[in-house]
Formats: sequence, C-alpha cells, structure tokens
Amino acid sequence: MGTPEFAVASLDALLKAGATIAGVITAPDKPAGRGMELQQSAVKKYAVDNGLRVLQPEKLKDPVFQEKLRQLNADLQICVAFRMLPETVWNMPPMGTINLHGSLLPQYRGAAPINWAVINGEKETGVTTFKLQHAIDTGNILLQESFPVGADDTAGIVHDTMKAIGARLLVKTVDGLATGTITETPQTIAPNETIHHAPKIFTETCLIHFDNPVKAVHDLVRGLAPYPGAFTFLNGKKLKIFKATAQYTIPNVPVGEYQTDGKTFLSVACADGLLDLKEVQLEGKKKMAIEDFLRGYQFK
Repeated sequence: MGTPEFAVASLDALLKAGATIAGVITAPDKPAGRGMELQQSAVKKYAVDNGLRVLQPEKLKDPVFQEKLRQLNADLQICVAFRMLPETVWNMPPMGTINLHGSLLPQYRGAAPINWAVINGEKETGVTTFKLQHAIDTGNILLQESFPVGADDTAGIVHDTMKAIGARLLVKTVDGLATGTITETPQTIAPNETIHHAPKIFTETCLIHFDNPVKAVHDLVRGLAPYPGAFTFLNGKKLKIFKATAQYTIPNVPVGEYQTDGKTFLSVACADGLLDLKEVQLEGKKKMAIEDFLRGYQFK
C-alpha cells in the first residue's frame, strides 16, 4: 500500500527480493496538468509495468474494496507513504500490517517526519518498521536504522537517502517476520526524553521569520526544500528560497533587510547573522540560481 515515488523503492526491493506480491493498493488516478488529464500514482505506474494487480479504492472503509482485499489472501500487508488505515484493513491479514516510517520512532510521529527532522536541525535521523495499531505511529517496533544528516542537507536529500535505506530495511523486516527472527519491541519514552512531533506542513509553517537565529532560518529553508519551499516577500511578491547558506557574522542592517551587490549575492539579515540566498523563485517566475535572478531583477 503506497502512492508516491518513496513507496516505489520499497515495492521494487520486495519484488527483486523474491516476495510474492498479491496486490498493490494505491490512490485513485487524479486529474493534473493544464489538460486536467487523469494521472496515475508513481506506485500504480510501477505496478502496471510489472504486471501486478492494482486496487484503487476511493474509500478504505468501502465494503466492496475490503472484500477484494480479503480475496487477495495476503499473509502480510505493508504500508509505505499511504493513508491512515481503518482497523478492518490493517488487522485483516494473519501477520498484520507493517509500516515503514521516516524517523527513529517514537521521535517524529506524524505526517512530515523528514521535513521536521531537518527543520529542527537534527544531525541524525533514520527509518523504522513497526506493526500498525490503533494510535498513529505508536505500534511495536520491528527494526530501525539511522543515518547522519549533513549541515547543508535538504529534506529532498534526506528523502532520497531514506528511500533507499528504508527499502532495504523493509526487505530485512519481511524476511525476519517470515523466519520468526524478529522480536517486536514496544515504543517507550524515557522520563526526561523530549519528543518531537511531525505534523502536516501548512502555509504558515513555510513563512520565514528573520528575527530568529540564522541557523534556525537556514534549517527551515533546508527542511522545506524542494517542497513546499520556505518563503518571504520581496517588494510585495512571494519569494521562495530553496537553497541558502548561513553566515555567522553580525549584520549591519536591521533584521529582515536585504543586502546585495545586484550581481552575485543577496543576503537577508537574521537575529545573529546573514542568510545568503543561493536558489530562489519569485512569484510567477521559474526557479533559478541567485546570479540569474539578480541579472533580471530590478530592486526598487
């Protein structure tokens, strides 16, 4: 069960490892583009190309869908980047349902674990396979694997790293469950442990507040790149910032003010430093390197 490209890596790894895929459940085709033509999910495209049976329910509680799912007679269900499942679905197969989550649980439970780990400046994150149960992202842990997050890594870079590591971990998990060599471990939170959450990203999350320390601003930019993109305003127009660097020198202009030579650099003053913009997109324009942006932009 999955929809985006992130889930394709796991499906591909399972298929190549010799797993028998009884069926693939993904989102219904959706209209997109100027012509609003129906577009298949990344998972459906892969499944069709590989001759796998596909189910695309509008509603997971639909009795007709659930009966088709039951007829697949799957021993185990696997959920990667999909919707919240009702109990009648996740509790259907004899071995239950496992989920691949993009964090080291119990940290970063929620819809956007990759983004929030980077936004919070984590130096390490990872992936977890766990058994689904009633409360979201709280099931017993099966396996985990961590990896470092570089100081300039974006959410996109972490996503791609995690996609590959997660696919391998999922295959290892399925093998372990099949051979009975994995022990489920309940999620525990130490008395003094700070738990970070990973709620859905909203527009207000993406607005940059330059009165924060420059590291926090830089981490926000990294954590929202390449999507949906952190933004500010330049002469009344939204300016998305996809790449930047932090300069830890006290600015000589007020917080939020811009500095530029009009050719090679554009910096914004933060509470304790400067954010040097490297890749931006002005409202109504395409994404471009800062030199290209400055070449065509006239400051008022």
